[in-house]
Formats: sequence, structure tokens, C-alpha cells
Amino acid sequence: MNYSDNTLMLSDDEHAMRLALEQAQLAYAIGEVPVGAVLIDGEGRLVGQGYNRSIVDHDPSQHAEMMALRAACKAVGNYRLPGYSLFVTLEPCLMCLGALLHARLERVVFGASDPKTGVCGSLLSLHEHTRLNHQTVVSGGVLESECADLLRQFFRERRAQHHLLKQQAQLDANS
Repeated sequence: MNYSDNTLMLSDDEHAMRLALEQAQLAYAIGEVPVGAVLIDGEGRLVGQGYNRSIVDHDPSQHAEMMALRAACKAVGNYRLPGYSLFVTLEPCLMCLGALLHARLERVVFGASDPKTGVCGSLLSLHEHTRLNHQTVVSGGVLESECADLLRQFFRERRAQHHLLKQQAQLDANS
């Protein structure tokens, strides 16, 4: 994406989260945990997007937030993004929020909470630590049901596939 040619303007948080959900669908389609993210500049332009790719790329750092952050930094030509907002379908983990704080984002907005690894209120509230050298505003719950439903559907299907494979293995063993 060429940042200077980008004309997509976003007017509200729900619209941006819908774009993140589209990215999550791309992750779903390739068998990844369906998490998507988009990065929006202070003028409302989409400057980066990404979806989970950890499994297919064999890289634990290929989370949606990291992919969107890398794309935006490359498009803008800077590793600092003050005034920018990230929208992600799942509450960020420690790695991702750390990178987002280092990029000096103004806002991080997430859809569904993550009770296992989320550090924006679920396990920790890392963004609230005043000793950090940058403060980022974090909010959650934007299109929460849609974001959570996509994740539930994905994991329900994975459990069903696992169950079928287990049954097939038992049948093969008994033959």
C-alpha cells in the first residue's frame, strides 16, 4: 500500500472494527486463529492491516497487530506512529501491546476480551502503568459479539475436527 495514494477515510470505530473483522476472516480461511487488525492515521486513513499468520509462517510474532504495525510503519516510513489508532478483534497480548506502546500509538481499540493472554484489562492492565514512558488510551468491546462469535466458531470447528480425527484413529486401530 502506498501511503500517499491512500484515500480510504474512516469515520467511526465500528467501521474500522469491521475492516479488522475482514482481516480476521482471512486468517480463518487459512486455518489461523481469526484475529485481524487495522491501523488508522489521525486523518482517518487506513495505513496498515494484518491478520494472524503465526502458524503458516512458523513465527510466534506474526500476530495481527504486529502485521498491521509493520505495514503501517513501512507505509509511513517511521517506526513511531503518534496520533494513530489500532483496531483489533481480540484484546492484545503482552508482545503486541509492548510493540504498540513503543510505536507511540494514541489509541488501541479491541473487540473481544482475551481472558488467557489479554493485557488490556483481562490478565493485566499494562497500558495503565504510569511508569511506562508512553501512555496509550485503550478501550474494548467494539463489535464484541461479532469478534467473539468468530473466535468461538473457529475453536468449535477445531475441536470437532480433532474429535473426528481421534475417532478415525480409533477405528483404524480396531481394524
